[in-house]
Amino acid sequence: MCRTMLRIALRVLRCVRGTSPTSDIPGAPGFRPKPSVGKAFSRYDCGPLQTTRADRMTPDAVAVAVMVILLFPMGYFTLASPAFLLVKLDIRPVALLLRGMFNAHFLVMRVAGIIATMALLLDGRTAAAVGVGLLAALAIGGRRWFMQRMDEQLSAGEAGDTSAAGRLRRLHWSGMLCNAVLLAALLVSIPYIAASA
Repeated sequence: MCRTMLRIALRVLRCVRGTSPTSDIPGAPGFRPKPSVGKAFSRYDCGPLQTTRADRMTPDAVAVAVMVILLFPMGYFTLASPAFLLVKLDIRPVALLLRGMFNAHFLVMRVAGIIATMALLLDGRTAAAVGVGLLAALAIGGRRWFMQRMDEQLSAGEAGDTSAAGRLRRLHWSGMLCNAVLLAALLVSIPYIAASA
């Protein structure tokens, strides 16, 4: 019984290893592995894995983080702002809600731009940091100008100026257009930011 089990184990081992029928264990009877079994296991190579340059490449964590930080608020504003085109801006609560959305967008973009600029500077990407810094400066300086114009139209509408809603709508359109242009420019610059290390 033990002899039979030993012969079976040796046969399986030799089929898997693809060794010759001659045994390296003295006294073991010779046998020929089944060809189908030997071919089935012969395609498996237990040698060291060959890695290519593409396998060793890792995603640029800094570039990905900067893109996420900047694209999230801009993408959200792009999706949320067109909803106000469906309502009239002469309704004061709607106009105030629009003002709040623009104010929050400018504040978030200011913080996101500063964080992204610092991350790029710490990573040694001076050119990309300058571009993102300009975006942060635009959010800081543009907020004061834009919110001042919007408050003027809100005050005029409250005073009874019927054309204030139209001017407020033009501000709405200009804000959406400016955000769309900046978003497109940011998307186009993704390869350059990733390659600026």
